[in-house]
Amino acid sequence: MNKHFSFESRKFVIGGIVFLTILIYVFRLFDLQIATEKFKINAESNAFFNKVLHPARGAIYDRNGELLVYNQPSYDIIFVPLEVENLDTLDFCNTLGITLDYFHRRMENVKNKAINPGYSRYTQQVFMSQLSAEETGVFQEKLFKFPGFYVERRTVRRYNYESSAHILGDIGEVSPRELEDDPYYRRGDYIGKQGVERSYEKYLRGVKGVEVLLRDAHGRIQGKYNDGAKDRKPVAGSDLTLSVDINLQLLAEELLQGKMGSVVAIEPETGEILCMVSSPSYDPSLLIVGRDRGKNHRDLQLDPQKPLFNRALMAAYPPASTYKVPQGLVFLQEKIIDVDTSFPCHLGFVVPGLRVGCHSHGSPVPYIHSISTSCNSYYCWGLYKMIDHEKYGSPTKALNVWRDHMVNMGFGYALGVDLPGEKRGLIPNPALYDKIYGANKWGGLRIIHTAIGQGEILLTPVQLANLAATVANEGYFITPHIVKDIKGGELDKKYIEKRYTGIDQQYYKYVKEGMRGAVIGSPFGATCRRANIPGLEICGKTGTAQNRGKDHSVFMGFSPKENPKIAVAVYVEHGGFGATWGVPIGAMIIEKYLNGYIDESRQYLYDYIKDFNLIPDEYKRKKEN
Repeated sequence: MNKHFSFESRKFVIGGIVFLTILIYVFRLFDLQIATEKFKINAESNAFFNKVLHPARGAIYDRNGELLVYNQPSYDIIFVPLEVENLDTLDFCNTLGITLDYFHRRMENVKNKAINPGYSRYTQQVFMSQLSAEETGVFQEKLFKFPGFYVERRTVRRYNYESSAHILGDIGEVSPRELEDDPYYRRGDYIGKQGVERSYEKYLRGVKGVEVLLRDAHGRIQGKYNDGAKDRKPVAGSDLTLSVDINLQLLAEELLQGKMGSVVAIEPETGEILCMVSSPSYDPSLLIVGRDRGKNHRDLQLDPQKPLFNRALMAAYPPASTYKVPQGLVFLQEKIIDVDTSFPCHLGFVVPGLRVGCHSHGSPVPYIHSISTSCNSYYCWGLYKMIDHEKYGSPTKALNVWRDHMVNMGFGYALGVDLPGEKRGLIPNPALYDKIYGANKWGGLRIIHTAIGQGEILLTPVQLANLAATVANEGYFITPHIVKDIKGGELDKKYIEKRYTGIDQQYYKYVKEGMRGAVIGSPFGATCRRANIPGLEICGKTGTAQNRGKDHSVFMGFSPKENPKIAVAVYVEHGGFGATWGVPIGAMIIEKYLNGYIDESRQYLYDYIKDFNLIPDEYKRKKEN
């Protein structure tokens, strides 16, 4: 009985093993032939060659139809490693004008999966890129001698102006992470790296095409498969129309020559950015994909003046006296003051043990004229009374109310500009002051520097320009944006919708009166007289931001007073008083946009500003060395 049982058991075990082995083979064959894409690709590559047809990248225009960025043909040398046989390496190198050492190093790098994670013997690899038609002409004639190598047509970016580098951005070779994130790309493809090239990449890049070619048994190309029935034509990328006026952009760049700072101008009604300049800048053609790109990028990175740094979006500065505008609006909204409230200013804000200085002007000064004169004392009194007001119960609750208003006005967080890298600035909250001074050990007097836009408060230039646009619109803004139109596409709805601040419209009318008085003069004094250009009705506000070295010169303004067409912010590092550099630069930007020219009577001022160098000596010495 035991022997019979043992025989039966063995029979079932052997049968089970045979069955399991067959099942494993069937599953593996299914996996290789049907489920595994790699097997399919490798099998098809023996019969077909899928030649990628790269689409033309979308062109970029300014708001008036001026062409800014376009394409120029270039060529890549690609190869399929499995097909490279009996290559006459010396003839190959001579034809392309390269050395044998370069050839071997390039081949080693392509095969190195640490450098080229997408490497496969069966797929196309890039050997050389960005060659001109002249460089590839002879190679194409001798292509039959170099089996496995092919010429692929591409395009490179070209620029009509040595301008707007931070806006336009650049393209570069796709990174390993970008390859993983988007199946559209393969090794050697180009992708937007900065500026609108990056933020609108999916519109600009277009759709790739393919040409399916048939191979013979020896791997040689015999022509199109099935008369091109499987071919797909590439679809060109969408053209972009920017909101930028290139002539205004060029003027702002000229005025900031030899200076570190920024100019941002916005059309208040639409939120469209009319110019955005960060200085120092660079020629965008320096970062065209090619053999010199790496060296040029490294040189720009090492420059102590930081030309790659977009100050308009990324630099966070103390707003100085320009911040008196939102301060006063909060005080009015919270009924801390009204339009008739006056505060004394005997050369400053003075209480026992504390004094904040101010310049000479009439006293006591009412609200509207406090803007015209940029009175420090007025806003110190206002903040002191708000933060310590009994109706809030505590300075912590008062500051939270204050901060909520500031956030609603577009401060403390990135606005959402359609360019990469925008920073948020800083609006202090109670937790920050608890950390600095100790929990509940601060009040209105302790943080009085906040009243005049110093200390912890930081804004970006685009936030300051947006403040000017908000005042111009009397209480709302549209998120600033750099793209006006996408051919065949639509802008994000946030670049159309109005964002209201929650401050009563009437209070903005008072601010307009004060900012206009700063330009034309008021009985108590004025700070923006250099912006008084006949016929333009400019409204302005200056700032002088304290700095460890020389103060920064700040200005924001708009024009005309009613139905304004342009709002502008200027920040000149190490420029001193706001009236010295910020005001005349801002006024000329407004004049150029509204009139189309700078009047001859101000040509001397234009030349003086353009030619004056304000960059500190330590930056210039480092740069020269």
